[in-house]
Amino acid sequence: MNSSDMNLSILIPTFNDDCTSLVHDLLAQAELIDGLSVEVLIGDDGSTDENVVGRLHALSVLSHTQYIRREKNQGRAAIRNFLVRQAHYDRLLFIDSDMTVCRDDFLRKYLDTQGALVYGGYIVGGDSRRLRHNLRYQYERHCEAAHHVDQRLLHPDRDFHTSNFLVDRQVMLSHPLDERFRHYGYEDVLWGKVLTQEGFSIRHIDNPLSFATFEDNAAFVAKTEEGLHTLFIFRKDLSGYSHLLALSEKWNHSPIGAALRLWHKWVGPWERKKLCGTNPSVPLLQLYKLGFFLSLY
Repeated sequence: MNSSDMNLSILIPTFNDDCTSLVHDLLAQAELIDGLSVEVLIGDDGSTDENVVGRLHALSVLSHTQYIRREKNQGRAAIRNFLVRQAHYDRLLFIDSDMTVCRDDFLRKYLDTQGALVYGGYIVGGDSRRLRHNLRYQYERHCEAAHHVDQRLLHPDRDFHTSNFLVDRQVMLSHPLDERFRHYGYEDVLWGKVLTQEGFSIRHIDNPLSFATFEDNAAFVAKTEEGLHTLFIFRKDLSGYSHLLALSEKWNHSPIGAALRLWHKWVGPWERKKLCGTNPSVPLLQLYKLGFFLSLY
């Protein structure tokens, strides 16, 4: 390990999320690594919850920690690009504010890994009994096996997320996230696609964070719809990088597509009500997403 590898900027974009525990856990690990120069930058993308803002602002008293609040929400791509420009070190570790450290050697494993772009993955946390009626939890558990490192390695450019990754600062300065993405979803997918086309390789390792913060069903359905609108707007850019998009392009002008649109017109409101209720299901969500997306054409 050379000296430059012992410099690390930990960048945490947030919006109405209190990441106090996350910051403390990361700093505790950093303190145990001899010779590591570290900074933690918390980028607040216009949070509206003043209680959260107050707790985040209090983190600035911690050593090597800075809280930066932007008054207006600029979107997931813009806040990440902003944090890159504020960082002082060559290696950047991006972590979403709703993630949880679940391994004692989390930072050490990244520092010991070579590569211009390294993705560590995530696991699903939470109490299965308490969350059995939570749609986001059901969905994440349904997809969990696909996020295992062995599966990610099969298509390294198509299973990348900005929730937990290490990257060289120069890579992001020369290839920033696309700031046309102002709303939820897919800015990370397009970025992975662009970097691959530019000749970069995404290295996948088993170094997950835990995801255990699940919004209520109505909020998740609304977020899903927002993501589908994003996918539709950028469908040409994202061609080949979404199974839902591939199905929709195949069926859009076919009798199957027409039937699904008609189904969604009449049954979609009931499906949505069911998904927002106390007994949702992932198969129903998948059917709703397909009908919703086809109805956007």
